[in-house]
Amino acid sequence: MVQDKTSEIPRKAINGWIMVAFILILISATVYCLREGIKEENVPLCIAGSVLTILDLVLPIGFFIVNPNVSKVLVLFGKYRGTVRDNGFFWTNPFTVRKKVSLRIHNLNTDTLKVNDLSGSPIEIAAVVVWRVTDTAHAVFDVDDYLSYVDLQCESAVRQLATRYPYDTEAEDTLSLRVSRDEVAEELKVELSERLDRAGVEVLEARFSHLAYAAEIAGAMLRRQQADAVIAARQKIVDGAVGMVEMALHKLKEHGVIDLDEERRATMVSNLMVVLCSEQATQPVVNTGTLYN
Repeated sequence: MVQDKTSEIPRKAINGWIMVAFILILISATVYCLREGIKEENVPLCIAGSVLTILDLVLPIGFFIVNPNVSKVLVLFGKYRGTVRDNGFFWTNPFTVRKKVSLRIHNLNTDTLKVNDLSGSPIEIAAVVVWRVTDTAHAVFDVDDYLSYVDLQCESAVRQLATRYPYDTEAEDTLSLRVSRDEVAEELKVELSERLDRAGVEVLEARFSHLAYAAEIAGAMLRRQQADAVIAARQKIVDGAVGMVEMALHKLKEHGVIDLDEERRATMVSNLMVVLCSEQATQPVVNTGTLYN
């Protein structure tokens, strides 16, 4: 659990231009003390000039610049002193360590991972994660390297999520990686948010960039998908043909066009089904005799 003591503390740094003016005045005082001390052989002035010279050399080390969407985490003698998010030219204690943390939005495209889905089929999967740092203290102090941490956690989350769902499924009420991409991607975002919150990172978006069967089974799975598509198409054709035949028989009987016995009705149904369900164009045979010849 993230501790409150490492939460980000906003800090207002001293304006750098004010310190520039102060240091210039300090340099003038240094020159005066050294010149007058040496000229009049005044030991206290010489000592003051020497001290001021050291300050003239040390104080400029405290200058730093904060660019847009960048922050500086300040650490003085091992103690967190706050984070400067304001843009501009600033000054702080020269002994303060200033760690740069980017607040810009980052895109992470994970490597293509080879994992087994819920049904045990090997698949290839990769994801794109959009994230940014929201708490610089968590990012710097709670994890060793927040960039590597985000990378590893994204890869781990994608692997774990891929094992929870099948690549594809025929059941309408079952989620799958291929059909239910939006729902699974939203679950990935929620899981990553929980994992990366301890590093002060906010996940803005997570989606799959690559999803496919592994090469060794891709051909077999393609044939299976083609077979499923053919079966589904055939079923639809047959359903339509049965409806058309039923409608034709009903219309013939309703308008009294022809009265067929059971045998001839069965023959007519068979012929209509062949015509309607055949993949190739059928050739009509003209009967010049009677229906019973």
